[in-house]
Amino acid sequence: MYSDAELIGRLAGFTNNYIDVNGIKLHYVRGGKGPALILIPGWPETWWAYHKVLPQLSAKYDVIAVDLRGMGSSDKPADGFDKKNMAKDIFELTQQLGISSVNICGHDIGAHVAFSFAANYPAATNKLIMLDTPHPDQNMYKLPMLPILGLNYTYPWWLAFNQVKQLPEALLAGKMEIVLNWLFDQMLHDKTSLDDFDRAVYAQAYNETESLRASNGWYQAFTQDIQDIATYTKIKVPTMGLASAQSMEMLAGFLKGYAENAETFEIPNSGHFLLSENPEAVSEKMLAFLKDSN
Repeated sequence: MYSDAELIGRLAGFTNNYIDVNGIKLHYVRGGKGPALILIPGWPETWWAYHKVLPQLSAKYDVIAVDLRGMGSSDKPADGFDKKNMAKDIFELTQQLGISSVNICGHDIGAHVAFSFAANYPAATNKLIMLDTPHPDQNMYKLPMLPILGLNYTYPWWLAFNQVKQLPEALLAGKMEIVLNWLFDQMLHDKTSLDDFDRAVYAQAYNETESLRASNGWYQAFTQDIQDIATYTKIKVPTMGLASAQSMEMLAGFLKGYAENAETFEIPNSGHFLLSENPEAVSEKMLAFLKDSN
């Protein structure tokens, strides 16, 4: 078993913390000094997804890496997984910590929540960073049910599979490492960038029935997320997207439609899990973008 205490022991200057917000308990790790920077991971990872960039970021910022509701050591409630509500979790965390405005970054599902935070709490948002993934919108309904012949891409079957209630956890409890290893191997440019230790950390985090049920709740809320984004106006906060070559067009197109002040950059030699594959490029781009932020 890999505890948060053991993981924190591998990172100098960080502490484990818990906080009650929006009816649940969230786990987060915190370290560094400076303006506040919230980091939100996605599926199928935990706050540990940021461990390769935490030392660089914490040298300039008060870094708070959060396990979302349903993730890692945070509570796994029965509901509340729409991204607007999950953004409220993060907003209440910042308010309880006495932070009036933050820089916020998210990867994968975490990018959904980070965008929703900026859309719903613009006065509390300094700058927004989205890593490799747009927030769900009507374009999700255009995803094909079958792989497209001749295209070299990873068919995202799990977007539909994770919509199913009860069956995934019945099939995968105690065996989630099979799915994770397949997914990582398919979506990493360099399969060795996520080592056996990292993979074991994530397998442990998603192997239990309740963990599978809760994390699939993020996907089952997509229809609500799509309805919510239709009510948002374009966000005005400075926004940066960082994407792999495969996701560059998708993320740039999303930001063009939903953000007034956005730029998108490609992270080279990386697949979807760019925090693991090219942490140097990610942290360099983030620090340059966040420079002089409050």
